[in-house]
Amino acid sequence: MNIDTLDFKKFNGLIPCVVQDAQTAVVLMLGFMNEEALQKTLTEKKLTFFSRTKQRLWTKGETSGNYLTLVDLKQDCDNDTLLIKAKPSGPVCHTGDDTCFGEKNIASDLSFLESIIRGRKKNPKADSYTNKLFDSGINKIAQKVGEEAVELIIEAKDTNKELFLNEAADLMYHYLVLLVAKGHRLEDVVSILKQRHAGTGKP
Repeated sequence: MNIDTLDFKKFNGLIPCVVQDAQTAVVLMLGFMNEEALQKTLTEKKLTFFSRTKQRLWTKGETSGNYLTLVDLKQDCDNDTLLIKAKPSGPVCHTGDDTCFGEKNIASDLSFLESIIRGRKKNPKADSYTNKLFDSGINKIAQKVGEEAVELIIEAKDTNKELFLNEAADLMYHYLVLLVAKGHRLEDVVSILKQRHAGTGKP
């Protein structure tokens, strides 16, 4: 982006920055940057702000280690506010909360379930059904996806809403386990669907 197009004058040399989790879209915090902080952020890819209390630059996480890694940055229509998408490495608020607004940083779409599944793969639990699936291997996981798909088809022919939705949930869960087991992400599939919608075909 071109820093020269931003209007820092409205807030006495500062510009407000709304920080959003790049994956979950949850708003994490509001901070302020001056030109130097913005340039440092763009160069180092770690969000750096200007502290109005301490009157100095501060990189988020410089004390706690919970850095915010820059993913994307956009300016608003008046060129006086920034929307920053970042990847947090831990809780964002100094209180230990996920966000400075007391909200949980959990996605409202299927990525929340994908995160849980990835967590099980990275940190296995002995009594976890997900880990039992991972331990069973790709063939067994793929077989479970097929079984759940058949069960969903069977319920689709009936009128029991509760059973149908539960089978749909089972299929989605096992499908995500298969994706993770194969080393892929849900966003990889979403990207292909977006390309198809745009008429671009395969990447």
